[in-house]
Amino acid sequence: MDAAVQRAKEQSTGEGDKPIAQPISAPAMVERFGWLTCQLSLEISIENFKVGELLQLNKGAVVETTCHFTSDIPLRANGLLIGWTEFEVIGSRLAVRITELA
Repeated sequence: MDAAVQRAKEQSTGEGDKPIAQPISAPAMVERFGWLTCQLSLEISIENFKVGELLQLNKGAVVETTCHFTSDIPLRANGLLIGWTEFEVIGSRLAVRITELA
């Protein structure tokens, strides 16, 4: 691992044999990495929720969140925060609209 860190430092400072990596534009990133899959998740905070309450959940149970219905909800890709969203109903489906990118 230390060797990989050293190589990264050398590349970022321009030392060594390898040239400094140039930033990749968004269209180039889509072209190169667009086929990779990722897991998107939304985080809705529920404070003071106990394991006992979790174990007693049944179909049809309603759980109150700390989010106001107008609050933006964090959107994560593979655990990394990428933006904020708001819920929206489209037909009979629940969707999210991205309101801000991180």
